[in-house]
Amino acid sequence: MTISLRNRRAGAAATATALALASLAALAGTATPASASGWATTAASAPEAAAFSSASGDPAAVSALTLPRPTGSYATGRDTLFLTDHERTDPWVPAAGARRLLVSLHYPARPGSGGDPAPYMPEAEARLMLAQRGLDDPEWPGMVAATRTFSRTDARPAPGRFPLVLLSPGFGTPRATLTGLAEELASRGYVVATADHPYESTGTELPDGRVLTCAACDEVDAQPDEAGRREVLAAVATGRAADFSFLLDRLTGPRPAWRHAGTIDARRVGMAGHSIGGNAAASTMAADRRVDAGVNLDGTFFDPVTAGGLDGRPFLMLGTDPGHAPGGDTSWDEGWDRLDGFKRWLTVRDSGHFTFTDTPVIGEQLGIVDPEAPLSAARSATITRAYVTAFFDRSLRGRPTRLLDGPTPAHPEVLFQHP
Repeated sequence: MTISLRNRRAGAAATATALALASLAALAGTATPASASGWATTAASAPEAAAFSSASGDPAAVSALTLPRPTGSYATGRDTLFLTDHERTDPWVPAAGARRLLVSLHYPARPGSGGDPAPYMPEAEARLMLAQRGLDDPEWPGMVAATRTFSRTDARPAPGRFPLVLLSPGFGTPRATLTGLAEELASRGYVVATADHPYESTGTELPDGRVLTCAACDEVDAQPDEAGRREVLAAVATGRAADFSFLLDRLTGPRPAWRHAGTIDARRVGMAGHSIGGNAAASTMAADRRVDAGVNLDGTFFDPVTAGGLDGRPFLMLGTDPGHAPGGDTSWDEGWDRLDGFKRWLTVRDSGHFTFTDTPVIGEQLGIVDPEAPLSAARSATITRAYVTAFFDRSLRGRPTRLLDGPTPAHPEVLFQHP
């Protein structure tokens, strides 16, 4: 995706990682040319760098930002866990010691319970994320960090046990960017665990206030060619598989780390991810039989779907059109042939790589536009929520849905691919 600047000076220069991975995207068949300002992103899993276009440079004209309201029948709560895997050393910064994870848990809650609305993200993370995208307005980090969510801290869980969905963000992107999807799934009766993978994001703030930056991006930069970069990105996906197996142990094992772990039905587990997180969903399924279904949101399979398939487990590929249409990113063609359970390959007209995250929703409220992805923020959120929820309802709850049977007038942008 290439985004040009309008009525606003471009921010920081493009990072070396973004430029290096632009060539990688070309190899994967998903790159777009850099804009005149030199910015480019990949539709694969590059750190999500881009120069954005702002219709208004006056932050005072922008009201408080908000995510779309969840559409399900449950109120939602949110907890945060900081976990340490003492069995593994951090793969990117071994001197940091054991591998750590920051996890947001969204869950169905009793109405009217809980304290304050859950914060969207720390301001330090927002500042680094925006700077990496070329957005240098000093007011915006605070505004993005204060984006209104619809979950409450310290909310009491709703009665019952619920399927668990794991979420993994894109490379270089904080977990907060999947909050809208997490809240929607929680409102529909799922427990949702979204993980930050340290040193794989522009910024990850630890409980002690330290902020870890993207050492994995530096590792990508250090590679001399596309083959080396592919190898590093495949390692990101397989490393995240180990992260999520550890997280499953800590959520569903005999001594769970979460106070409300009794609300999880460990017999029904799904996983979805954006960009490299979507690749990680398939990698986790290959490594851990406990994950029953997976969703890849516009991510290249740098770690390929295993030749033997996924033991008949269902998988959804939902991506941009034409970037992830048949013949675009060839890893999807190869992955499709290897998937051996219920499967769907859907692409969305007028979409961009960030369509499946909170980025369009927040960007539109800030006056940011992407001329190459004209799909509105409202449609982006509606489509992503509808199809991901329908897939997990079918796969984890056994609820048939016509939405996955073929095209529908309600969502004319969604194309069913049958290669």
